[in-house]
Amino acid sequence: MPQSDHSPPGTAWAEALLRDVSPDAEVTDVVPRTGGQLSTVYELRCTDPAHDAILKVYAPEWTWKQAKEVHVYRILAGLGSLPVPRVLHHTPDGAPGGRAVTVLSLLEGRPLSEASQDLDAARIPAFYREMGALLATIHRIGQESYGYVTDRILDPRPDNRTYMRHQFAKKLAEFKTLGGDDRLHDAVARRIGRDEALFANCRAAVLCHNDLHEGNVLVGPGEAARVTGVIDVENAIAADPLIDLAKTDYYSLGRGDPERHALIEGYGPLPSDAPERLDLYRLYHALELWTWFRSIGTLDPLGAIADDIARLAGHRSDTPA
Repeated sequence: MPQSDHSPPGTAWAEALLRDVSPDAEVTDVVPRTGGQLSTVYELRCTDPAHDAILKVYAPEWTWKQAKEVHVYRILAGLGSLPVPRVLHHTPDGAPGGRAVTVLSLLEGRPLSEASQDLDAARIPAFYREMGALLATIHRIGQESYGYVTDRILDPRPDNRTYMRHQFAKKLAEFKTLGGDDRLHDAVARRIGRDEALFANCRAAVLCHNDLHEGNVLVGPGEAARVTGVIDVENAIAADPLIDLAKTDYYSLGRGDPERHALIEGYGPLPSDAPERLDLYRLYHALELWTWFRSIGTLDPLGAIADDIARLAGHRSDTPA
């Protein structure tokens, strides 16, 4: 049954897959969901809503991401207090064409990025307060070293300063290769050379979601809406907890001080050097986002992100090269 990577799977095939989990399931509809840069995400709707589930089908080049998601979701589920999907079924070759598939439990709610369009702006900070508390919960999970998480830590680094120097060097090299402004590149390098000692203030790595923005937070309906789910752990890393907090803040595009203050209030007490360290991590996330968009040909946001990089690096446009 060949099909393109983005065409919905047939209900018969989806039902056969879901019955490995729920033998009585009857799939009535397969509905594409938002998200899915590295995989295609569907909601499986059934005659009995108790059998409804999420189906992820991975592009061939991203099959290895499946093991990571299964590993990280199971770690988070082990906390017992986080609203994360349960991994119901996974196979490396269960989809037509031999593609990897994962079946996850369906969580109530829709992404805050969608729900916020129907909400009064004054209600948004409350969700950011919850997001801060969720990050603090995730950060209770210690890690033995720093690095990218799959079902283990790849290329582990022994301390945060070594890890962040490596990460900035890698992103700066990508920035230059992708045609980034040389003066901006050098300004970032100078800022890191001047302030990298701050990275050493983090003494232990924790598990970081590393993508907890409004698109990956589900919220329920109604006036008493709350966060009902945390999804998409494809970017998880072992790192300084402040790098995670900084990403949620930097990715709160269009938000402002009320959301930032609520996020930090929900998170709880921060170390005394948090303002300086958070700024360095915001710089890293801006650099990373610029290189990502440029690499996939999304050009419209690059100017604004470059402005962020310049501001966070302390670079003025009239600074001599």
